[in-house]
Amino acid sequence: MPHRGGRVAIFTAAQETLIVDMVSENNLIRLREIRDKVVADNVNFESIDDVSLATIDRVLRRQKMRMKQVYMVPFEGNSARHKDLCYEYVQRILQLDAMARPHEYLFLDEAGFNLQKRRQRGRNIIGQRAITEVPGQRGGNITLCAAMGSEGLVHRHAVLGSYNTQRLLTFLEEPRDILLDRQQHHPGPAHHIYVIIWDNVHFHRTNQIREWFTTNSNQFLNVCLPPYSPFLNPIEEFFSSWRWKVYDRQPYTKENLLRAMELACVDIPVEAFQGWIRHSRAFFPWCLARDNIACDVDEVMWPDAAQRHDAAQ
Repeated sequence: MPHRGGRVAIFTAAQETLIVDMVSENNLIRLREIRDKVVADNVNFESIDDVSLATIDRVLRRQKMRMKQVYMVPFEGNSARHKDLCYEYVQRILQLDAMARPHEYLFLDEAGFNLQKRRQRGRNIIGQRAITEVPGQRGGNITLCAAMGSEGLVHRHAVLGSYNTQRLLTFLEEPRDILLDRQQHHPGPAHHIYVIIWDNVHFHRTNQIREWFTTNSNQFLNVCLPPYSPFLNPIEEFFSSWRWKVYDRQPYTKENLLRAMELACVDIPVEAFQGWIRHSRAFFPWCLARDNIACDVDEVMWPDAAQRHDAAQ
């Protein structure tokens, strides 16, 4: 069919694929750098002596590539040592899965919040800034410590400031009493053992914490996650969803923030917790195969855009 006007395509489909590959290899590459590579490549782009930045931008948009926030992935995250640690962690969990004694996994972590925290993106008329009001004084951080299982949150507690060994010991006493009381009211053929899974920060491994688990060894075990592995920790997804729900309540005072943090915990359904746990286990085959895994909860944990689900919505 003869050409009937309009813009003539500069790049072939194969050349557009090469441009997409440039971005896939280096997510920080700029349009100018792509242009320079295209002009300098006399093999794959032989007939192209110059190309505008706007044309390259149109190619990327046509290929569904957009500017995004950059996520930092530590170099150590895919080192041989880290892959070995992920492999050992999964093997340990599979051993616990095979235990004859009834057991339940509890994922524990801490997350901070501040009165000045707000959503980082908004909308307004072109040329006008998107503005939101925040308190004039920053105030102190409030940290929520939470323990979650397949039935939702077992316990949560917020403190002004950060958590340390003593505060963590106090926190551990609460879920212990809750769970042991539950066993007394619902006795079974064998008492459950609870496996607390958390990250490898220093105050999770102090002598006092070790002594607590030794004292309570009949009911509790602890397993530390390998470093740089949020994809193995479902409570990371809980905190991501929880933060959005706190944002939505727009707390402006410490009292309102504490209430918003509590209500946000209640808002999340049990099915979300169960999905997050299943989701973290979906990475077990990758760990056993020692595959490379990045640390982005959105892109990597839900690589198929059609399967992504934001529990905060």
